[in-house]
Amino acid sequence: MNTFTRAWSCAAALLAGAAGLTALAQPAQAHFQLIYTPETNLEKPQEVPFLLVFWHPFSNGPAMDMGTPEQFFVSRKGKTTDLRGTLKPIIFKAAQNSSAGFETKVRVNGLGDHIFALVPAPYYEASEDKYIQQITKTYVNQGGVPSGWDEPLGLATEIVPLNKPNAVIAGSTFSGQVLSEGKPVPGAEIEVEYIAATPDLATRASGPASVAPPPGGAVVVKADDNGVFTFGIPRAGTWGFAALGSGPAKTVQGKPLSQDAVLWIQANPLQ
Repeated sequence: MNTFTRAWSCAAALLAGAAGLTALAQPAQAHFQLIYTPETNLEKPQEVPFLLVFWHPFSNGPAMDMGTPEQFFVSRKGKTTDLRGTLKPIIFKAAQNSSAGFETKVRVNGLGDHIFALVPAPYYEASEDKYIQQITKTYVNQGGVPSGWDEPLGLATEIVPLNKPNAVIAGSTFSGQVLSEGKPVPGAEIEVEYIAATPDLATRASGPASVAPPPGGAVVVKADDNGVFTFGIPRAGTWGFAALGSGPAKTVQGKPLSQDAVLWIQANPLQ
Protein backbone atom coordinates (compact mmCIF):
# COMPACT_ATOMS: atom_id res chain seq x y z
CA MET A 1 0.00 0.00 0.00
CA ASN A 2 1.54 3.37 -1.04
CA THR A 3 1.62 6.55 1.06
CA PHE A 4 -1.28 8.11 -0.90
CA THR A 5 -3.60 5.14 -0.36
CA ARG A 6 -2.54 4.62 3.27
CA ALA A 7 -3.18 8.27 4.18
CA TRP A 8 -6.60 8.33 2.57
CA SER A 9 -7.60 5.00 4.15
CA CYS A 10 -6.73 6.22 7.64
CA ALA A 11 -8.68 9.47 7.15
CA ALA A 12 -11.72 7.69 5.76
CA ALA A 13 -11.74 5.12 8.55
CA LEU A 14 -11.68 7.81 11.25
CA LEU A 15 -14.51 9.74 9.64
CA ALA A 16 -16.81 7.00 8.35
CA GLY A 17 -18.85 6.54 11.51
CA ALA A 18 -19.36 10.23 12.24
CA ALA A 19 -20.11 11.11 8.63
CA GLY A 20 -22.68 8.35 8.33
CA LEU A 21 -24.55 9.51 11.43
CA THR A 22 -24.50 13.10 10.21
CA ALA A 23 -25.87 12.18 6.80
CA LEU A 24 -28.75 10.25 8.35
CA ALA A 25 -29.71 13.25 10.47
CA GLN A 26 -29.92 15.65 7.54
CA PRO A 27 -32.86 16.43 5.27
CA ALA A 28 -32.41 15.69 1.57
CA GLN A 29 -30.03 18.16 -0.04
CA ALA A 30 -28.21 18.44 -3.35
CA HIS A 31 -24.88 16.57 -3.34
CA PHE A 32 -22.25 18.40 -5.40
CA GLN A 33 -18.76 17.32 -6.35
CA LEU A 34 -16.39 20.29 -6.32
CA ILE A 35 -13.20 21.10 -8.17
CA TYR A 36 -12.72 24.47 -6.50
CA THR A 37 -10.15 27.20 -7.06
CA PRO A 38 -10.72 30.83 -6.08
CA GLU A 39 -9.58 32.46 -9.33
CA THR A 40 -10.27 31.06 -12.80
CA ASN A 41 -9.00 33.99 -14.89
CA LEU A 42 -5.21 34.30 -14.89
CA GLU A 43 -3.09 37.04 -16.45
CA LYS A 44 0.16 35.05 -16.43
CA PRO A 45 1.45 31.53 -15.72
CA GLN A 46 1.16 30.51 -12.07
CA GLU A 47 0.60 27.63 -9.69
CA VAL A 48 -3.12 27.15 -9.12
CA PRO A 49 -4.49 25.49 -5.95
CA PHE A 50 -7.48 23.15 -6.14
CA LEU A 51 -9.76 21.63 -3.52
CA LEU A 52 -11.67 18.44 -4.39
CA VAL A 53 -14.53 17.75 -1.97
CA PHE A 54 -18.02 16.23 -2.10
CA TRP A 55 -20.25 18.68 -0.28
CA HIS A 56 -23.43 20.77 0.02
CA PRO A 57 -21.98 24.26 -0.52
CA PHE A 58 -25.25 26.19 -1.01
CA SER A 59 -26.64 25.17 2.38
CA ASN A 60 -23.20 24.90 4.02
CA GLY A 61 -24.35 21.39 4.85
CA PRO A 62 -22.52 18.13 5.48
CA ALA A 63 -19.62 16.88 3.39
CA MET A 64 -19.18 13.26 2.26
CA ASP A 65 -16.04 11.15 2.07
CA MET A 66 -14.38 10.86 -1.33
CA GLY A 67 -12.72 7.67 -2.49
CA THR A 68 -9.61 7.60 -4.66
CA PRO A 69 -10.61 9.27 -7.97
CA GLU A 70 -10.76 7.13 -11.09
CA GLN A 71 -9.49 10.04 -13.22
CA PHE A 72 -8.28 13.60 -12.70
CA PHE A 73 -6.76 15.45 -15.63
CA VAL A 74 -6.42 18.76 -17.45
CA SER A 75 -7.02 19.26 -21.16
CA ARG A 76 -5.67 22.15 -23.24
CA LYS A 77 -5.84 22.42 -27.03
CA GLY A 78 -6.49 18.69 -27.33
CA LYS A 79 -3.59 17.63 -25.09
CA THR A 80 -4.51 15.79 -21.88
CA THR A 81 -2.29 15.61 -18.78
CA ASP A 82 -2.99 13.09 -16.02
CA LEU A 83 -3.00 14.81 -12.60
CA ARG A 84 -3.94 11.95 -10.29
CA GLY A 85 -0.38 11.71 -9.05
CA THR A 86 -0.51 15.31 -7.78
CA LEU A 87 -3.46 14.72 -5.45
CA LYS A 88 -2.90 14.76 -1.69
CA PRO A 89 -5.53 13.40 0.73
CA ILE A 90 -6.91 15.90 3.23
CA ILE A 91 -9.60 16.30 5.84
CA PHE A 92 -12.11 18.98 4.85
CA LYS A 93 -13.91 20.72 7.72
CA ALA A 94 -17.46 21.62 6.72
CA ALA A 95 -19.78 23.50 9.08
CA GLN A 96 -21.49 20.30 10.27
CA ASN A 97 -18.82 17.60 9.96
CA SER A 98 -15.47 16.64 8.45
CA SER A 99 -14.81 14.45 5.45
CA ALA A 100 -12.03 12.95 3.34
CA GLY A 101 -11.13 14.91 0.22
CA PHE A 102 -8.11 15.94 -1.83
CA GLU A 103 -6.04 18.98 -2.70
CA THR A 104 -3.45 19.78 -5.33
CA LYS A 105 -1.51 22.59 -6.95
CA VAL A 106 -1.15 22.64 -10.72
CA ARG A 107 1.14 24.85 -12.77
CA VAL A 108 -1.01 26.59 -15.40
CA ASN A 109 1.28 27.74 -18.18
CA GLY A 110 -0.05 28.63 -21.61
CA LEU A 111 -2.60 30.98 -23.10
CA GLY A 112 -6.12 29.69 -23.47
CA ASP A 113 -8.54 27.36 -21.73
CA HIS A 114 -7.33 24.72 -19.30
CA ILE A 115 -10.22 22.29 -18.70
CA PHE A 116 -9.96 20.32 -15.46
CA ALA A 117 -11.99 17.10 -15.25
CA LEU A 118 -12.61 14.66 -12.40
CA VAL A 119 -14.13 11.18 -12.51
CA PRO A 120 -14.60 10.35 -8.81
CA ALA A 121 -15.13 6.93 -7.32
CA PRO A 122 -18.87 6.20 -6.92
CA TYR A 123 -20.17 7.31 -3.52
CA TYR A 124 -22.64 5.09 -1.66
CA GLU A 125 -25.57 7.10 -0.26
CA ALA A 126 -26.90 4.87 2.51
CA SER A 127 -30.08 6.92 3.08
CA GLU A 128 -31.16 6.21 -0.51
CA ASP A 129 -29.41 2.84 -0.93
CA LYS A 130 -27.79 3.98 -4.16
CA TYR A 131 -24.48 5.18 -5.59
CA ILE A 132 -23.67 8.65 -6.91
CA GLN A 133 -20.87 9.45 -9.34
CA GLN A 134 -20.54 13.08 -10.39
CA ILE A 135 -18.23 13.54 -13.38
CA THR A 136 -17.09 17.13 -12.90
CA LYS A 137 -15.45 19.87 -14.97
CA THR A 138 -14.19 23.39 -14.33
CA TYR A 139 -12.24 25.89 -16.42
CA VAL A 140 -9.17 28.03 -15.82
CA ASN A 141 -8.20 30.53 -18.53
CA GLN A 142 -4.92 32.33 -19.02
CA GLY A 143 -4.77 35.61 -20.90
CA GLY A 144 -8.44 35.82 -21.87
CA VAL A 145 -7.74 33.85 -25.05
CA PRO A 146 -10.40 31.22 -25.96
CA SER A 147 -9.06 27.82 -27.00
CA GLY A 148 -11.70 25.11 -26.81
CA TRP A 149 -14.05 25.92 -23.95
CA ASP A 150 -17.02 24.87 -26.13
CA GLU A 151 -15.62 21.46 -27.06
CA PRO A 152 -16.53 18.19 -25.27
CA LEU A 153 -13.83 16.08 -23.62
CA GLY A 154 -15.36 12.73 -24.53
CA LEU A 155 -16.39 11.89 -20.96
CA ALA A 156 -19.14 9.36 -20.28
CA THR A 157 -21.38 12.32 -19.53
CA GLU A 158 -20.62 16.04 -19.42
CA ILE A 159 -22.06 19.52 -19.73
CA VAL A 160 -20.59 21.57 -22.57
CA PRO A 161 -20.91 25.32 -21.96
CA LEU A 162 -22.60 27.45 -24.60
CA ASN A 163 -21.39 30.65 -22.94
CA LYS A 164 -17.70 31.30 -22.32
CA PRO A 165 -17.50 29.87 -18.77
CA ASN A 166 -14.94 32.38 -17.43
CA ALA A 167 -16.74 35.45 -18.79
CA VAL A 168 -20.25 35.02 -17.40
CA ILE A 169 -21.75 38.28 -16.08
CA ALA A 170 -23.94 38.34 -12.99
CA GLY A 171 -27.46 39.24 -14.07
CA SER A 172 -27.07 37.56 -17.46
CA THR A 173 -27.87 33.97 -18.42
CA PHE A 174 -25.78 30.83 -18.79
CA SER A 175 -26.55 27.94 -21.15
CA GLY A 176 -25.08 24.48 -21.50
CA GLN A 177 -25.70 21.24 -23.35
CA VAL A 178 -25.90 17.90 -21.55
CA LEU A 179 -24.19 15.00 -23.33
CA SER A 180 -24.11 11.27 -22.66
CA GLU A 181 -21.50 9.36 -24.66
CA GLY A 182 -21.30 12.41 -26.92
CA LYS A 183 -25.02 12.60 -27.65
CA PRO A 184 -27.54 15.17 -26.35
CA VAL A 185 -29.73 14.14 -23.39
CA PRO A 186 -33.31 15.32 -24.12
CA GLY A 187 -35.20 16.65 -21.10
CA ALA A 188 -32.25 16.30 -18.72
CA GLU A 189 -32.94 17.53 -15.18
CA ILE A 190 -30.29 19.94 -13.92
CA GLU A 191 -29.83 20.94 -10.29
CA VAL A 192 -28.27 24.35 -9.73
CA GLU A 193 -25.88 25.05 -6.86
CA TYR A 194 -24.10 28.12 -5.52
CA ILE A 195 -20.98 28.17 -3.35
CA ALA A 196 -22.46 30.26 -0.56
CA ALA A 197 -19.85 29.15 1.98
CA THR A 198 -16.54 29.85 0.23
CA PRO A 199 -13.89 27.30 1.23
CA ASP A 200 -10.62 28.48 2.76
CA LEU A 201 -7.90 26.52 0.99
CA ALA A 202 -5.30 27.30 3.68
CA THR A 203 -7.36 25.86 6.54
CA ARG A 204 -9.25 23.32 4.37
CA ALA A 205 -12.50 24.51 5.91
CA SER A 206 -15.75 26.09 4.80
CA GLY A 207 -16.27 29.75 5.54
CA PRO A 208 -19.50 31.42 6.71
CA ALA A 209 -22.42 31.30 4.28
CA SER A 210 -23.03 34.57 2.44
CA VAL A 211 -26.61 33.66 1.46
CA ALA A 212 -29.16 31.00 2.36
CA PRO A 213 -30.71 28.61 -0.18
CA PRO A 214 -34.10 29.84 -1.42
CA PRO A 215 -37.29 28.13 -0.20
CA GLY A 216 -38.76 25.28 -2.21
CA GLY A 217 -35.85 22.84 -2.17
CA ALA A 218 -33.20 22.38 -4.83
CA VAL A 219 -33.14 24.82 -7.76
CA VAL A 220 -33.92 22.78 -10.89
CA VAL A 221 -34.06 23.55 -14.62
CA LYS A 222 -34.97 21.22 -17.49
CA ALA A 223 -33.12 20.79 -20.76
CA ASP A 224 -34.91 20.88 -24.10
CA ASP A 225 -35.00 18.12 -26.72
CA ASN A 226 -31.37 18.90 -27.64
CA GLY A 227 -30.14 18.69 -24.05
CA VAL A 228 -29.77 22.48 -23.87
CA PHE A 229 -30.69 24.41 -20.72
CA THR A 230 -30.50 28.08 -19.69
CA PHE A 231 -30.32 29.59 -16.22
CA GLY A 232 -30.38 33.25 -15.16
CA ILE A 233 -27.35 34.07 -12.97
CA PRO A 234 -28.66 36.31 -10.15
CA ARG A 235 -25.35 37.19 -8.47
CA ALA A 236 -21.59 36.96 -8.79
CA GLY A 237 -19.75 33.90 -7.52
CA THR A 238 -19.24 30.25 -8.34
CA TRP A 239 -22.20 28.36 -9.76
CA GLY A 240 -22.57 24.64 -10.34
CA PHE A 241 -24.89 22.62 -12.60
CA ALA A 242 -25.53 18.89 -12.16
CA ALA A 243 -27.37 16.88 -14.81
CA LEU A 244 -28.83 14.07 -12.73
CA GLY A 245 -28.55 10.52 -14.04
CA SER A 246 -27.37 11.71 -17.44
CA GLY A 247 -24.59 9.12 -17.73
CA PRO A 248 -24.86 5.70 -19.41
CA ALA A 249 -23.94 3.68 -16.30
CA LYS A 250 -26.99 2.86 -14.18
CA THR A 251 -25.78 0.34 -11.57
CA VAL A 252 -22.77 -0.33 -9.34
CA GLN A 253 -22.34 -3.56 -7.40
CA GLY A 254 -25.97 -4.45 -8.06
CA LYS A 255 -27.31 -1.15 -6.72
CA PRO A 256 -28.73 1.88 -8.60
CA LEU A 257 -26.21 4.49 -9.76
CA SER A 258 -26.89 8.14 -10.51
CA GLN A 259 -24.06 9.03 -12.89
CA ASP A 260 -24.26 12.82 -13.13
CA ALA A 261 -22.50 15.48 -15.20
CA VAL A 262 -21.33 18.51 -13.18
CA LEU A 263 -20.00 21.82 -14.46
CA TRP A 264 -18.70 24.76 -12.40
CA ILE A 265 -18.48 28.33 -13.72
CA GLN A 266 -17.49 31.66 -12.26
CA ALA A 267 -19.84 34.65 -12.66
CA ASN A 268 -18.29 38.10 -12.40
CA PRO A 269 -19.88 41.45 -11.50
CA LEU A 270 -19.71 44.43 -13.76
CA GLN A 271 -17.25 46.86 -12.18
